[in-house]
Amino acid sequence: MILKNKSIYKLKSSLVICLVLVVNLTSQAQIVSDSIFTLEEYLGYVKQYHPIVKQAQLIATEGEIKLLKARGAFDPKIEVDYNRKKFSGTEYYDKLNAAFKIPTWYGIELKANYENNDGYYLNPESNVPDDGLYSAGVSMSLAKGFLANERMATLKQSKLYKDISLNKQSLVVNEVLYNAVEAYFNWLKNYQEYKVYNDYQNNAKERLNNVVASFEAGDKPAVDTLEASINYNNRALDVEKSRIKYIKSQLELSNYLWLQDDTPVELDYSLIPDENSLFIADRVLNSSLLEVTDDLLNEHPKIQSLTLKREQLVFEKRLNSNNLLPKIDLQYNFLTSDYERINTLNTRNYKAGLNVSMPLFLRKERADLKLTKLKLQDIDFNLSSTKVTLLNKINAVQQEIDSYEKQRSIVEKLVTDYKHLVTAEEMKFELGEGSLFLINYREVKLIETELKNIEVENKVLITKAKFAEILNTLEN
Repeated sequence: MILKNKSIYKLKSSLVICLVLVVNLTSQAQIVSDSIFTLEEYLGYVKQYHPIVKQAQLIATEGEIKLLKARGAFDPKIEVDYNRKKFSGTEYYDKLNAAFKIPTWYGIELKANYENNDGYYLNPESNVPDDGLYSAGVSMSLAKGFLANERMATLKQSKLYKDISLNKQSLVVNEVLYNAVEAYFNWLKNYQEYKVYNDYQNNAKERLNNVVASFEAGDKPAVDTLEASINYNNRALDVEKSRIKYIKSQLELSNYLWLQDDTPVELDYSLIPDENSLFIADRVLNSSLLEVTDDLLNEHPKIQSLTLKREQLVFEKRLNSNNLLPKIDLQYNFLTSDYERINTLNTRNYKAGLNVSMPLFLRKERADLKLTKLKLQDIDFNLSSTKVTLLNKINAVQQEIDSYEKQRSIVEKLVTDYKHLVTAEEMKFELGEGSLFLINYREVKLIETELKNIEVENKVLITKAKFAEILNTLEN
C-alpha cells in the first residue's frame, strides 16, 4: 500500500511539475501579448493633456497680463486738446494744445508741449506768437509720490504676482498629478489582487479535478470532493469581486487620460499596470528621501508664495508711509517760439508752477498704514505656521515610508513561510496523511498574507507619492 501511494505520489508530482511548466509558459506568453502601461508613460499623458493642467497654465498667463497692464502706467502719452467757439460771425476762440509726456520710475514726468491760440475773446494769458509756442519741461513730486507712488508700487507688485502665479500653478499641477498617481497605484493594487485570486482559483480547479479523479479511483472519500468544490466556488466568487474592483479602478484611472483637443480616453482593457512600479517609484516621482533643510523649505512653492506676498505688502507699506507726506508738485517748462533753434530754450522764458496740499488729520492715510502693518504681522504668523506644518508633514511621511518598508519585509517572509506550509500540507495529502480541509485553511492564510503584502506595497507607493506631493516634485 505504501509503495502504491508512493508511486501515485511520484506520478502526480510529475504531472504537477508538467502542469506548472505549462502554466508558466502560458503566463509568459500572456505577459508578452499584454501591453504594460508604465507609470512614466501615464504621467506623460497627464502632464501634457489633462485639462486642469492646461487650466493651471492660465494662472501664469494671468500674471503676465497683469504685469503688462502695470507696465502700461509708464507708457508715453500723446494728448491733444482742441477747442473752438464761433458765434454770429465772430470767432470767440480757437485753441490747440498738444503734448507728449513720458512718465519715469520716480515721481518725475518729462513733457513736450505745443500751444497755438487765437480768437477775438481769447483770454490774454493764452496769447502766443503767430507760429505758436513750444515748451519742454518736467513735472515732479517733491514729497508724496517721489520715492514711492501708485504706479511704482503696482508695477513691483505685479512682477511679484507673476512669480506668485507660477508657484500657484505648480501647486495646482502637483495636486492633479498626485491624484493621478494615486489612481494608478490603486489600479495596480486591484490588478495584483485580481491576479492572486485568479491564480488560486486555477489551483482550486486543479485540486478539484485531482480529488474527483482520486475519488473515482477509490483513493479519496466523497466528502473531499465536496470540500474541494466549495473551495473552488469560494475562489470563483473572490475572482469576480476582485475583477469588478479592477475594472472600476481602471475607469477611475481613465479620468486622468486625455489626448489633444481635450479628447477623453478610456483605457483599453488589454493594458496592464507595471508591477515593477515599486522599484522605479523614486525615480519617476522624484521622491527620494531628502534631508530636510531650511533651504529646502524656503524653496517650497507655498513658502515662496507667502514670501512674495509679504514683499508685496512691504511695497504697500512703503507707499502708505509715503502718503503721510504733504503733496508738493513742481512744474517747470522752458518756452520758445522757434523749436529749430535749441539755444532759444533758456531760463529767461519759462512757465513754472507749484502745488502744495495736505489733509489736516491724515486719518485715511494713517489707517491704511496700520492695516498694512496688521497684514504683515498676519503673513509672518502664516509663514511660521506653514513652515512648521510642512516640516512635520515631511517628517511624518518619512516615518511612514520607513515603517511600511519594514512591514513589507516582514510580510514577504510570512508569504514565503505560508507557501512552505501549503506545499508541505499538499505533500502530506498526496501521501494520504493530511486533510483537504487543512490545505484549504493554510491556503486561505496564504492568500490573506499575499493580499496584505500587496496592500503594504500599495501603501509604500502612495506614501512615496504623498512625500513627492508635499515636496512639490511631481511635475519635475
